[in-house]
Amino acid sequence: MTNWRAAAQHAIENKTKPLGALGRLEALAVDIAAFQQTLEPFVDPVRVIVFAADHGIATAGVSAYPQAVTAEMVRNFARGGAAINVLARQIDAPLEVVDVGVLGGLEPLPNVVSARCGFGTENMIERPAMSAVQLELALAVGRDAALRSEARLLVLGEMGIGNTSAATALAAVWLEMPVAALVGPGTGLAAEGVARKAALIESAIERAGRAPRDPLRYLAEFAGFEIAALIGAMHAASERGVLVLVDGFIASVAALYACALQPSCRSALVFAHRSAEPGHRRILQELDAHPLLDLGLRLGEGSGAALAVPLLRAACAILRDMASFEAAQVSRASDPA
Repeated sequence: MTNWRAAAQHAIENKTKPLGALGRLEALAVDIAAFQQTLEPFVDPVRVIVFAADHGIATAGVSAYPQAVTAEMVRNFARGGAAINVLARQIDAPLEVVDVGVLGGLEPLPNVVSARCGFGTENMIERPAMSAVQLELALAVGRDAALRSEARLLVLGEMGIGNTSAATALAAVWLEMPVAALVGPGTGLAAEGVARKAALIESAIERAGRAPRDPLRYLAEFAGFEIAALIGAMHAASERGVLVLVDGFIASVAALYACALQPSCRSALVFAHRSAEPGHRRILQELDAHPLLDLGLRLGEGSGAALAVPLLRAACAILRDMASFEAAQVSRASDPA
C-alpha cells in the first residue's frame, strides 16, 4: 500500500528549490496529496455553502445588531451583495445559501435552499436551544448540502445573529473553561456589552449544567441550526474525500464538535485563518490546527476560508507542475566540506 504522505514529502523535497524554501506551502501540498491519495492533487471544483439560522438568545441583547439582520443578510446573499458573494466570484466558486432556520421564514430567493429545522432556536438561557430531533435534522441538512455540491473543496460559512454566543457556550463546556476566557465582541460589542454577553452565556450553561460531557447533548443545549449543519457537512465531505476549508471562530467550534463525534474527519479539515475572536486561538490549539492566514477577520460567512482558496490551488500546482532536479537537470545542493 502506498504511503501517500511519504511519497508527497519525497516529491516536494525533490523540486528545484532549496529544501523547505516554500515553507508552509510545502506542508499544505503534502497534506492535500495525502488526503486525496495522489501526487497530482487538485482542489477544483470549489463550492461555497453558507448556512443561515436565527438564535433565541439574540432577543437577550447579545449582539450589536437586531435579529432581523439574519434574514436581511440572506436576501443580500441572494442579490450577490455580501462579502462572501464578492469573494466567491473572485475564486470562481458558485455560492449556495441554505436557510436552516431563519426566524419568520423567507420568500423564495435565488440560490437559497429552504431546509428549515425551525424558525430560529429557543433561547438557551431558558431552555435547550433545540430538540434531539431538530439536531438530527440540522445535521442531515448539512450532509445533504455537502453531498449535492460535487466539489473537491468546500468553503463553509454561516450567518446568524447571536451565533458567537452559541459558539462560545459550546467551546466553554467542551474545553471546560470559563466563558470570560473565550467570549468576544462578535458583531462589535463594546466592553460593557461583552461582559453582559458573558454573563448571559454563563447563565445558559448554569441552567444546562456542564455534566455529563456529551457532544450531542451540548449541541442540543446551545448550538444553532447552522452550526449543526456545518458539522453534518464536514462529516459528509470527509466521507466523500472532499476537503473543507474551515473559516473562523464559529466554523472552528463546529469543527471541534465534528471531530469529537467523528475523529476521522480531522484529516479533511484545512483551517483558513485565525480570527480576532479571543476564543478562536484556544479552539485552534485544541484541534492542533495551524491556520494559513491571520488578518484580524471576524466576519464569518466563510469569508476567511474563501480568501485561503488561492493558497490551496498554489500548493497543488507546486506539487503537480514544478520540475524535479532530475527533470530540469539542475544540480542539487552539496554539503560544505
